[in-house]
This record gives sequence, structure tokens and C-alpha cells, in this order.
Amino acid sequence: MNQLLNSGDKVQTQPTDLTYEVEKFLGGGGQGEVYRARLVDGKGAGTPMALKWFFPQYLRQDPDLRARLERAVDTGPPSDRFLWPQELVQAASRPEFGYVMPLREDRFAGITDLVTRRAEPTFHALVTAGFELAYNYRQLHAKGFCYRDISFGNVFFDPESGEVRICDNDNVSVDDGQGGVIGGTVRFMAPEIVRGEAGPSTQSDLFSLAVLLFYMLVNHHPLEGAREAQIRCFDLFAMTRLYGTDPLFIFDPNDVSNEPVRGHHDNALALWPLYPRFVQALFMRAFTDGLLDAHMRVVESQWTSALIRLRDSILYCQHCGAENFYDPDEQNLADGSSAACWACKSPRSLPPRMRIDREVVMLNHNTLLYPHHLDENCRYEFDEPVAEVTQHPQNPQTWGLRNLSAQKWTSQNADGKVNDVEPGKTVALSSGLRIQFGSRAGEVRL
Repeated sequence: MNQLLNSGDKVQTQPTDLTYEVEKFLGGGGQGEVYRARLVDGKGAGTPMALKWFFPQYLRQDPDLRARLERAVDTGPPSDRFLWPQELVQAASRPEFGYVMPLREDRFAGITDLVTRRAEPTFHALVTAGFELAYNYRQLHAKGFCYRDISFGNVFFDPESGEVRICDNDNVSVDDGQGGVIGGTVRFMAPEIVRGEAGPSTQSDLFSLAVLLFYMLVNHHPLEGAREAQIRCFDLFAMTRLYGTDPLFIFDPNDVSNEPVRGHHDNALALWPLYPRFVQALFMRAFTDGLLDAHMRVVESQWTSALIRLRDSILYCQHCGAENFYDPDEQNLADGSSAACWACKSPRSLPPRMRIDREVVMLNHNTLLYPHHLDENCRYEFDEPVAEVTQHPQNPQTWGLRNLSAQKWTSQNADGKVNDVEPGKTVALSSGLRIQFGSRAGEVRL
């Protein structure tokens, strides 16, 4: 395949007239091709960037593209998680154009790598990635934009940390519900778009986001159950029926006619039961009420709250070390154990845990608390923890919570003894211990 640009070609930014030199072809798609390029003049010369250059035929199909990109450049990125267009670029004697954006680092993998198990993150990293996607799409929607094509191909995540990057932001447009060249990816489209009854909007983005999150956590499509297994020719008619005119959630509590089929949908059957009921309930709402009424869809803030809660519920099996989830709605046993480990089937014992208001945080060996845990007015930020679980250096059986914040805490044990916990100091964990962090208080159970 002939590339649109060659190594050594130069393009100029508009309107600043800086020069980028093409270094390497990275890949192509239906819209154009992406290259690695470097700035060769001005401040920051040598900085590597990604350069997307559009096919001539795509530019003819999408006459609004330049205006969308100019608006995106003027508005700026909703957050640093978006590989956002920074400037438009053109080349001498060529009618096409493109744009430069931040270069995605090699540490990021695609969601397709997750689904095919080329990437195997921990549950902690996976849930963090889901949270980051919901949180950052909320920032986009707050600016009055919709993404239009939330799907596998447009998001990447770090399998170690869960940090995300969102690309192909030339799809982004004003949230006006109008049609256009970009309608989405069929398996992620909202039913009303599949049926041709509406254009992309924030409401359809919410449906696509729910599909993406379901794929990430359950490694399966939420509408592909028994009905999908019966399809012999997966043509446009079959897709329209499955995703548009007759969609049905595979775990619909009131209709089991599309439930997963063993031997065909084993990922869904194995992974769905692992998640607490509060997560399952959101997916049920997204794919029951949200299938029929766009205004009943789960919004980003509900996903972010639930995914933070899910991350806080992770505990480790004391037998095999596998990550499990604590479900506050399950019937716990009198001895402090809970459901069996999904991996080794051994009885599971709960670690020390802290209730902060209505939420429960598992105090594992590697648990960190962040500002939002201790102050309900703080944003979700994970750069600087304010507390950490730590082991006593002389007595490995004793665990404590170290104050990493700049504020003094006050602790009170079950016997009523009160102590100050200064910054840098540690309070030993004991059942009934209460810690006043400021505006919030936590109570420990062992």
C-alpha cells in the first residue's frame, strides 16, 4: 500500500507556520494515516508528535471536518487523557490536510488487546481504566461535545496503572443530535441510531460507554447471547435486529430468552458473577431501561462513583492471592468470612476494612487512600495519596494506617482512648477504631 506521506516530508502548522518532519508510518484506517513526526523549528524543536493525514476521498465525504478540527483546536482538550488536535497542518502543493496531536506512549495497550488477552491487567488496573474513561468522557460532555464513536479502536490503557488515552478526537462534534459522516461503530451504537431514528449525541455516547465498560469487565458484548448464537448470516439485517430493533440484555432479569449460551459465551458466564450487585444493577439499568429510553441511561458520574467503590472493594484471597470483590449485599458468615474465592474456591476471609460514611474500603497490604476518601468535596485524583496501609517493622502481624497528608487526624480506639495522629505518623489498626480525618470519619473492622 502506498503511503500518503513519506519519511522526510515536511508539513506546516496553521496558523503558526511551524514545520514538522515525517519520521515513521504508524498505521492507517478508514479516514487516513497516522505518522510519527518531530518539530524541526521554534520552541520545543525535536519534540515527537503524532500526525494524522486524511485521505482525499474522506475529505470529500466529510465537508465539516475542518470546521470541527478548528473548533477543537480553539477549545482545547477536556483533560490530558485526550490525544487532542493541537494544530492543523498542510503540505506544499497538496490539497489534503491533517493535524498534529500528542504521541501515544508505547506503554498503552488497546481494548482489543484486553479482549484477546494479549494484555492481562489486574482487576485494580482494569477498574481504574474504566473509571478514567467515564470520568474523562464526562469532561468532554461538560464542554457541550459528544464523541460520536466510543468503541474499541479509540481508547487505550496502561495495563499496569489503568491510565487511559482517548484518540481519534476529530470525531468530536457539538452535541446537537444531528447526523453526519461519523455515526459510530455498529456494535457500540445506541439502538435509536442503529434504527436510523436519531443522530449521535451525549445520550448515545452514554450507551456506547456502557457497552465499552461491559466489554472491559465481562469480556463480552451485553446484547450477544442466545439470539446471536442462532444467527447463521451476520448481515446488516441480523445486526439491525440484534442491536437496533430487538435488543435484549443477556442478563435481563425479566427475560432469559437471550441469556449466554455455555460453550459460546463462557467469558460472560464466568465473569459476570464476580462483580458486586451494585455494579450489576447499573449494567442492568443501562441495558434494560436504557435500551428503551435514552433519558434512563446511566450517566458518567454514576459510573465513576460505582467504579471507585468497586476498586475499594478489592480484596486478596489468603490462599492463592487472586483479586476478589467484596459485595456489601452478600450474606457474610458469622466468622467474618464471605463467599469463596473465584480462582481457588477456598473460603475467603475479609481483611481489615474501614467504613467511611456509607462506603467500605478494604484495607489490604497495598491500600492507599486519596483525598476523595477523606473529604467529599475533593475531586478524584490519584497522584498524591493521603494515607497508606503499612506493616509494623518489628511485628509483622500488626498493621497500621500512616498519615501521608499535611493534616492532623484524631483517633479513638474501642476503649475510648483518644490520640492525635500527626502527619507522617501511624495508627495501629484495631476493631472499633475511629479516625476523624477532618470532614469525614472512618471506623475500622477486623
